[in-house]
Amino acid sequence: MKVTEKDVAYVADLANLELSADERARMLRDLNSILEYIDQLNELDTSTIQPMAQIIDQPSTFGSASEEEPFAYATRNDLLYGLRKSLPHDVALQNAPETDGTFFRVPKVIER
Repeated sequence: MKVTEKDVAYVADLANLELSADERARMLRDLNSILEYIDQLNELDTSTIQPMAQIIDQPSTFGSASEEEPFAYATRNDLLYGLRKSLPHDVALQNAPETDGTFFRVPKVIER
């Protein structure tokens, strides 16, 4: 599957990007290069490779890893670091440039 100039223009429009002609050409070349590399990877025979849930095969030295759960760091126990209270709502709003008293007010950024 090849990316076309129309595809690049469409994605740039979705992302609200204004690309110059040179940037569009470079983006087209880069995206097609990525897709070509993926096609090369798809040609590899991975039938003998065991699927993995993690990209590393070393047990964690972080937190409380065990043989049954070698990747415990992925779901670390927050108690190891002590629970902290959240910032009080009124204090959080205190330095806001604009608020309605309950929420932060932010300028609209999407104009379509």
